[in-house]
Amino acid sequence: MSVLEVIAAGPLTSVQDIGRFGAQRYGLTPSGAMDRLSLAAANALVGHPLSAPAIEIGPIKAVFVARGGPLCAALTGALRFARIGDKPCPLYRTFMLRDGETLTLDAARKGMFSYLAIAGELKGEAMFGSFSVNARAGLGSPYPRPLQSGDRLTYGNVASLPDRTMPPPVFGEGAIRVVPGPQYDEFGKSTELFFNSPWQISPASDRMGYRLEGPSLTHAGNFNIVSDGTVDGSIQVAGGQPIVLMKDRGTTGGYPKIATIISADLGRFAQTRPRHTLRFAEIDVAAAQQEARAFHTLLQSLPERIRNA
Repeated sequence: MSVLEVIAAGPLTSVQDIGRFGAQRYGLTPSGAMDRLSLAAANALVGHPLSAPAIEIGPIKAVFVARGGPLCAALTGALRFARIGDKPCPLYRTFMLRDGETLTLDAARKGMFSYLAIAGELKGEAMFGSFSVNARAGLGSPYPRPLQSGDRLTYGNVASLPDRTMPPPVFGEGAIRVVPGPQYDEFGKSTELFFNSPWQISPASDRMGYRLEGPSLTHAGNFNIVSDGTVDGSIQVAGGQPIVLMKDRGTTGGYPKIATIISADLGRFAQTRPRHTLRFAEIDVAAAQQEARAFHTLLQSLPERIRNA
């Protein structure tokens, strides 16, 4: 057994895998990694299934130390300086963290979330089929909350891997693509305002929802509707301001939804920093399905991109 001890971590650092599915009809949100592509890349580098649990690290500085034995790991996602002791630690490349060595991740310089995968079996108990943490629901393992100083993650069957690397997957650029939401037609001319205006993500955002700052939108029903289902990326509008529902969203909501971010762009959106200006572009469902298939193909191709360093 080897242990990764948390020395310091921000409020958005937690264990996440691909999420829990099959129980939304009971009000159980899927949760899971904010950026599925970066999670899958980290897991591929250490030989795990692409959906396996890893440590999702928010934009604030985080520090870990190995206890009881060496750990082979990989770090992907947000651009940031990382080091083992005083030596630089590369991204998208396996590295060894030996007993007593400290891994320090400085604050993210570009992007929001990093993913630290360890080559070994994380000890814990899956809750409804997933390790993913949802602090509001008290779900997740080995801790049902964000990680904090003093937490210890235990790994069994720890593997030692050759030095392997992967070219970072390239995110798309440009506007975040969306399909019309279920109440799209009730927004009238506000749909043009939504697509023709720049938006910024508010600092008052979290894993449940990203608040957007921009012009005020209007709705024919004064923003009150009978609660209906939501999905990852639903853009609901409350009091004129949009909120993009993220991984820890509720499964239903009583506000109208003007659009839905397509699954292929949701990770890119999740990595967008507060105060960064972005725009939205409408595509049809057929195009969104084609992009979803292309994204799935990209995920499945990640192990083939790995090379010995």
